Amino acid sequence: MPLNMTKVAYGAQSLDEVHGWFADGGRRGGEKVVHITTRNCPKRAAEMIGGSVFWILKHQLVARSEIIGFSEAEGGRTAILISSDLIDVVPTPRRAHQGWRYLEEKDAPADLASGASGDVLPADMASELARLGLV
Repeated sequence: MPLNMTKVAYGAQSLDEVHGWFADGGRRGGEKVVHITTRNCPKRAAEMIGGSVFWILKHQLVARSEIIGFSEAEGGRTAILISSDLIDVVPTPRRAHQGWRYLEEKDAPADLASGASGDVLPADMASELARLGLV
């Protein structure tokens, strides 16, 4: 089972805006890819290929994109190559954090069914429901 990661969709105000980030991804070997950079290469990078980056928006995991690989980026950073295909997931409360965090497969939210919509709860409501153990 591949290992996943979580990352905050910093600056995005809506899920549509996150989808817009991926709409004009580059190409690598015929496959559309985008990349994000990080200061250090994950120690478990080999386990993460085939996993996903789960995006946090308004304190919820809302979408994911497959991790294709890792490469060097300028300035000694590491580029995380991800598919530009963004898949909506069942909105799941998650505290925001800096950088990225590992996410085990057992803790990852399920994909939304094709055509289903996953309304993003207001951040304060999602936080309160999570605190009460209701979501």
